[in-house]
Amino acid sequence: MAHKKGQGSTKNGRDSNPQYLGIKLYDGERANSGSIIVRQRGTRFKPGFMVKRGSDDTLFSLCEGTVVWKSNGSVHVDPDDGSIAKPFYLYQGKKQATANA
Repeated sequence: MAHKKGQGSTKNGRDSNPQYLGIKLYDGERANSGSIIVRQRGTRFKPGFMVKRGSDDTLFSLCEGTVVWKSNGSVHVDPDDGSIAKPFYLYQGKKQATANA
């Protein structure tokens, strides 16, 4: 007979690492080229202008600019470079500077 009690196994004692999912850049924030905008599982948010989707559904910026969120769940980047032609929906809601002379 053993004079010490044996070590029993347990079904607990495991834990997984956090995923760090969620929105990383909000509307109006500045994004550099390659900046992660959203980390997600599935395509809850859709890539828009100057935004691509990675293999793990991460949305990232293709150029430097300002992040623009739309109500339909799409994310766009309004580029700082004036030589890039922007779609019409990135002009909406912005006040145009007018010269009053």
